[in-house]
Amino acid sequence: MEQSNESSLLFDEPGPKGRRRIRIINWIATAVFIVLLLLILLRLHNPPNGENQLSWELWKPALDGEAWSDFYLPGLWATLRATFLAVIGAVVFGLIFGIGRLLPGHLIPTVCAVVIEFCRAVPVLIMMIFFWRAFAFLDMPSPAYWSVVLSLVLYNGSVVAELIRSGVGNLPGGQHEAAVALGMTRTQSLMSVEVPQAIYAMLPAAVTQLVVVLKDTALGSIIMYTDLLQESRRLGSMYFNILQTLVVAAVIYFIFCWLLSRLAEWLPKRMQQRTLAPTEAEPVAPIAIMDPSNVNQIAVAKEGRPLGGTQRIYHVHHRGTNARIHEWRRTRYVQGYDETQPQSQRRRTEHHLHHPHRNNDSDKQ
Repeated sequence: MEQSNESSLLFDEPGPKGRRRIRIINWIATAVFIVLLLLILLRLHNPPNGENQLSWELWKPALDGEAWSDFYLPGLWATLRATFLAVIGAVVFGLIFGIGRLLPGHLIPTVCAVVIEFCRAVPVLIMMIFFWRAFAFLDMPSPAYWSVVLSLVLYNGSVVAELIRSGVGNLPGGQHEAAVALGMTRTQSLMSVEVPQAIYAMLPAAVTQLVVVLKDTALGSIIMYTDLLQESRRLGSMYFNILQTLVVAAVIYFIFCWLLSRLAEWLPKRMQQRTLAPTEAEPVAPIAIMDPSNVNQIAVAKEGRPLGGTQRIYHVHHRGTNARIHEWRRTRYVQGYDETQPQSQRRRTEHHLHHPHRNNDSDKQ
């Protein structure tokens, strides 16, 4: 039912003729795909001037244990190591510059905006080449590795910063107004109320960005970083089966990216279960004549609590255990004027002067 509702938002539900037309188009597209796949396999089996690319003699060196222990697994570890460090750095970079862009003032937000827009505009490969040359000139250890990590941190950190900014901007205006009503400054409201909610809301998009980080590490092979792609190319150049080794590397990339994509799909559902789980509503106080719990509930509900306003004229005094509207079943009140308040005493004096014949029965209820 939920899936049909989501699809109805994208297009109108087709009728019988529309469903039949869609079914025919799907069958035709499937047949065309199968024909193209067969043509590709035939061409690989019998290339014009080359060796049979489907031969087991070419696939065996790309799948044996030596290929995995000496090439694929070390390359995969290098890819995951760069991805892990780049993700941590991107999160830290995004938090610092994303919050800095939202701070009040002009200097800090302007500087953060310039840095973010510059890092988003420059291609990742150009940054990798630039840092690789710079680190090699400075004689730093592992210049290729650090250039890949730093480039991914700058680019993806700018994306995370924009996610934080958009997350704060999409929050309801009442969040900031409530923080201001509590006496918080703009910075305190950002750090304590708005940014934590924005971070929680952007987690699915941030997990999706992990897929981008993982795939962009393959650009490091251009600057001789020994990641999974570079190791696959080295293995293929040894046995002249570059196609087979690249296919294996593509399958490994696909598996890890697919797992991260499933995590990005599972995370919003998990977050929704935690934030929007059904809760048991508190029972409503019974409405009955002379019911003391009902009288107390109405009295507490009518009692105003102005924020920064003038003092109340009537100071209602509730004495007893759990003297509040919640948990009314265990409420025991004695309602009346608070004699210690000067305003109550002045009001009572005025009441006796204007109405001397009335008694104080209302005060004793």
